[in-house]
Amino acid sequence: MQLPQHGQKLAVASGLLLWLCLNGCSPSISNSQPQLSPNPGTTNTNLDKKGKKVVLTTFTVIADMAQNVAGDKAIVESLTKPGAEIHGYEPTPSDLVRAQKADLILNNGLNLERWAQKLYNSVPNVPHVTLTEGIKPVEITEDAYKGKPNPHAWMSPENALIYVENIRKALVNLDSANAETYNTNAKAYSQKIKEVDEKLRKAVSAVPANKRYMVSCEGAFSYVTRDYGLKEAYLWAVNSEQQATPKQLEKVIDIVKKNKIPVVFCESTVNDGAQRQVARESGARFGGVFYVDSLSPANGPAPTYLKLLEGNINTLTQGLEEK
Repeated sequence: MQLPQHGQKLAVASGLLLWLCLNGCSPSISNSQPQLSPNPGTTNTNLDKKGKKVVLTTFTVIADMAQNVAGDKAIVESLTKPGAEIHGYEPTPSDLVRAQKADLILNNGLNLERWAQKLYNSVPNVPHVTLTEGIKPVEITEDAYKGKPNPHAWMSPENALIYVENIRKALVNLDSANAETYNTNAKAYSQKIKEVDEKLRKAVSAVPANKRYMVSCEGAFSYVTRDYGLKEAYLWAVNSEQQATPKQLEKVIDIVKKNKIPVVFCESTVNDGAQRQVARESGARFGGVFYVDSLSPANGPAPTYLKLLEGNINTLTQGLEEK
């Protein structure tokens, strides 16, 4: 049931007041992440419904997935911008306003967006759906997060098919009048994911087995290494604002030296200084960045989820092939 316009304004105002007080009654919460232009088809800065349902997502990767399923029948927008580090994101009062106007919020779950619960508490009438429902998580094996689920399940194309199915069901439940479009789009997009998965498997299979290492800053590739027969090494299990500890650096340097790994990488949303130190002290090269928690801007190398997957594997295999 829709509130009268006056009632809606009072609800938003009350929600904003509660939000600000929960955050120290400060006038705003600083977002230290880069304020980049949204990607076409991924985020929409204008939430004018124009008769369409409004779907918010917690980050850009699942916004792109949702947009592929929604097509032109719903408005899809990501709360976080391209380039944002999503683990420690702090929602702003403007995020609350956007959530208040939404018809549905899609999140990843698996402890990725622990900040989202505060948002949901402030907009209890807006439904939210967790897209990792039905996925068997890989457990983190070290650091303070040992035994917790690795949240980066979307990095597996096989898991991505489950994301797409959960998005499809959520949109059909929300907007049954456009169910045929959502069903058709989900089927077509799933086929594209399967095709990319096959390309990635072929690319990795061309790398000699003794070279199939993926060394990154964050342990975000456990699903990738599981699916494609790679070995994983990383500085920290989950992104944080802290620099790598001497113990973490020593661990990765030893792995790189012992296994003669020629190249190391870092993720686009974190500082790569520690991994460059690993490269210097181990004799490996720094091979560039992977995209995981965020898409790139539209003119970047990973403006869509499928390009993110392909770009990462291309970056890895090219780095391993270089002399």
